[in-house]
Amino acid sequence: GIVGVRGYGGGVIGRYSQLADQFPGVAHFHTVRVNQPSGLFYNSETIRFICDLWDKYGSGLTNFHGSTGDMVLLGTVTDNLEPLATILSLNGFDLGGSGSAMRTPSCCLGPARCEWAMIDTLDITYDLTQEFQDELHRPQFPYKFKIKTVGCPVDCNASIARADLSIIGTWKGPIAIDQDKVKDYAKKGMNIQEEIVNFCPGKCITWDGNNLTINNSDCLHCMHCITKLAGALKPTPPFGATLLIGAKANFVIGATFLWVIVPFMGMKPPYQEIKDLIKNMWDWWNEYGKNRERIGELIIRRGMREFLEVCGLEPTPEMVREPRNDPFWFWTEEDLEKKPWEEYLK
Repeated sequence: GIVGVRGYGGGVIGRYSQLADQFPGVAHFHTVRVNQPSGLFYNSETIRFICDLWDKYGSGLTNFHGSTGDMVLLGTVTDNLEPLATILSLNGFDLGGSGSAMRTPSCCLGPARCEWAMIDTLDITYDLTQEFQDELHRPQFPYKFKIKTVGCPVDCNASIARADLSIIGTWKGPIAIDQDKVKDYAKKGMNIQEEIVNFCPGKCITWDGNNLTINNSDCLHCMHCITKLAGALKPTPPFGATLLIGAKANFVIGATFLWVIVPFMGMKPPYQEIKDLIKNMWDWWNEYGKNRERIGELIIRRGMREFLEVCGLEPTPEMVREPRNDPFWFWTEEDLEKKPWEEYLK
């Protein structure tokens, strides 16, 4: 950008007033982004430190938190940027992402506070932040790239609408049912048929007035029944994550939601499988992406089939976003010899 901190290509958004002669107090009003801790956990001492530091070196105005997740410190002058960044660094903080770079990874509070977390969102976010420091601090992409990690399909971070790459915790085992607790919900006035069975998108739940039954092979893992019947239903291992690509707000082609690219991936340190996948997709994006074109827009322009080939991913039915309207799913004679195409759709 037009102004920054030595050694960083991002983290500071330069803002100068065109009416500096009339309003000298805001002749400079730069924004500084500070990398937040995973899960947005602070103690009061940390908050006081940030506020006191910004009162001294900036306007005192803050934004906790922006859509990316950074602590956003609003309004300072150019001469204050270096001392501010130095003090932040000496106290364990780092600048966040801005510009055409990987933005600061963010996550929900995960296993620290949530009973439904199926992956360690805090460790994954910290690990990816450390791994991709160069991409975070030195803009080199066609446009921004956001990674958001959530512990379960409830998606408290709204990653499905805002992340270029979303890591959503999920499970493979059956949903465990405590029938006594389900009956207790019914006794207390919940209409199980109307509020649970009829709202199931997979149509996999039945209720006979006494027992709840789930056909797990048809379950779409939306978490609706689990959250409504908290304590009565529980997902079971193995746990992992679904990876999705391409959400963003309006810009080149309008707002888009995420698209499944990996239905299930185990998420154990050092997370090498997902790191390799991210590097592959970045190489392709850097090669073919236009200026200010998000990776999801590039996939729409060049096709999901090419993206999957570059990333070494095999097409699966979970990737189908719009029935009978996907350009990358091709049946082969070998596939159909194994079983008829209707069986693949079950």
